[in-house]
Amino acid sequence: MACHEVAALRLGLMNALGIEDEAERAHELAELGDQSTVPGPISALSQATSLADLKRYYRASLSTLTQNVASRTADDPKLPYLQTLLVLTKKVELELDAHLAQLERFYRNLEEVHDYVHEIYPSR
Repeated sequence: MACHEVAALRLGLMNALGIEDEAERAHELAELGDQSTVPGPISALSQATSLADLKRYYRASLSTLTQNVASRTADDPKLPYLQTLLVLTKKVELELDAHLAQLERFYRNLEEVHDYVHEIYPSR
């Protein structure tokens, strides 16, 4: 099992940020394998084109991962890896949320600065 959530998020970020690196894209698609084309949160995340879609599809992929981990038995040899993947993906979720919140503040602050310029230099 690969870190599909992270690979799909990287692909979605490439789309949303306009990063055109075919070597990186090929690397992440290879990591995903057939998951890039199977309908669901992983393929949707890998094809996301907006920051809002990235957030929504990443959360959906984490829900699927959490369900996958919960369905495992205690003696499943993949369980330790999957539990570690849950920690990794939670950290990535927190980072993504922080970056998106910072961008939203930047967006709001642009309007505030714009208004301030018009306070100093009123339109005539």
